[in-house]
Amino acid sequence: MTSSPRLKSLACAFVLSGLCVHAQAAELTVNIDGIRAQTGIVKVAVVDSAEGWDGKAGPVAADAIAPSGERATLRFADLPPGRYAVMITHDENGNGKLDTNVIGMPIEGYGFSNNPAVMRKPTFDEARFDIGTDALAVDVALR
Repeated sequence: MTSSPRLKSLACAFVLSGLCVHAQAAELTVNIDGIRAQTGIVKVAVVDSAEGWDGKAGPVAADAIAPSGERATLRFADLPPGRYAVMITHDENGNGKLDTNVIGMPIEGYGFSNNPAVMRKPTFDEARFDIGTDALAVDVALR
């Protein structure tokens, strides 16, 4: 059975469109500074909406690492152009949550893209940044 020229053209178009989408995706590098404990796990979530920021939608990318020093770097590949924000928590004791004191202030490390200087969780708009087709690095200082 031989393929028709039209079928071959259609197959080529699908392959090329997949390559174009991949070529338009960028890599995000998240540089974390201020890891104060070498225990537990550092969790990084990349979200693309206020819903994701507020936990009403899942992150578009996430990763976790065991701390090894005061700094860490994580990379997220193939993010399409758009608006994103990063939130980081350091679950220092490994209990699966960000522990707080009696008045609700976190006692474990946390941080957000753009390092907004606010005394509350920043909004998505305060932490958001744009990714185009080129690689981008964001620096986050843990509090």
